[in-house]
Amino acid sequence: MALITERPLVTAAPAPLPTVGEPERTTPLWVLVSLGVLSSGIIAGACWMSGHVHPDTTLQTVARFFHVAALIIGLGAVLAVDWFGILWLLGKRRLSDITGTACALQIPIWLGMAGLVVTGLFLRPNLGSPLTLVKLGLVLAVTVNGLYAHWLGQRLDRYGDDAPMPRHLMVQSGLAATVSQTGWWGATLIGFLNSQS
Repeated sequence: MALITERPLVTAAPAPLPTVGEPERTTPLWVLVSLGVLSSGIIAGACWMSGHVHPDTTLQTVARFFHVAALIIGLGAVLAVDWFGILWLLGKRRLSDITGTACALQIPIWLGMAGLVVTGLFLRPNLGSPLTLVKLGLVLAVTVNGLYAHWLGQRLDRYGDDAPMPRHLMVQSGLAATVSQTGWWGATLIGFLNSQS
């Protein structure tokens, strides 16, 4: 596999347009905004429901196991995508490597997120705790960032492996990876701390 060692940067060049007859493969913005609103509603609904669910010890134990399993699936997939993204930013991988990896791992990432939300219903989160509220904020940030990363990935996919990449897209990619890692690891740490109290 050939590695990119140098990548010329363009600071103000517009994204190349698809050739005539080639459809633009991008998700409409209204769909992404709708998904963001729907995801926020689902997370809020799960928080409300968690106060009305009274699981016994066995159900809590099972939920805790599947919560950890969902975390492994989701965070593991995110780590792979973000690692390839870092390697791409450093010029060690082709753009097609990161976009292909991100596309292949979308389902495990979103299944992991969904599993965390569903199993979290049975873990009796303390919604009066500031740490828990920070964790929920991080979960929401990761969700919205995931939709943004999808949108960004579609724009990056319009460039070839050897095409000059605008600096602003590289900066946005780095910021999306930073938000992703901060959110996932922050929520994981807070979940661990909450489990100890």
